[in-house]
Amino acid sequence: MVVAGKAAPRGRFPHVRRAGDFVYVSGTSSRRPDGGFVGARVDPAGTTDLDIRAQTRAVIENIADLLAAAGGGLSDAVSLTTYLVSMNDFGGYNEVYAEYFDETGPTRTTVAVHQLPHPHLLIEISCVAHIPRPAPSGDTATTEPSPPSPPSSSPERAR
Repeated sequence: MVVAGKAAPRGRFPHVRRAGDFVYVSGTSSRRPDGGFVGARVDPAGTTDLDIRAQTRAVIENIADLLAAAGGGLSDAVSLTTYLVSMNDFGGYNEVYAEYFDETGPTRTTVAVHQLPHPHLLIEISCVAHIPRPAPSGDTATTEPSPPSPPSSSPERAR
């Protein structure tokens, strides 16, 4: 699902994909719908100022909005993978992360990468959340999950 009001994906992929009760959030940055970036400022002389704390906060808030569109929230996150352009930003990232999560929060992996899709990006985070599908209207019984579909030999399914 592509979520209205959020920055459009920079390729043919969704913001969010549901698989049963799991919701996968694509790598998310501080990019705004207007194409600018939270935590990135260029002064009239062309000097760039990048702020890991502002970017981290914007990324986590963007993920919260995407999870809300899928019927959940940050408390439903079970795993985060964070990509930092510089591990020198790890401390600032951790400070902001702690505003949202503690030791009972999602598992987390943080890795350094050479670069992200725009030079003003310092951080990108992908997320896996567990958000049970709501029971059908009027149904109070718990439904059993459907058995998995048999593998398809169709080349279209193999992608």
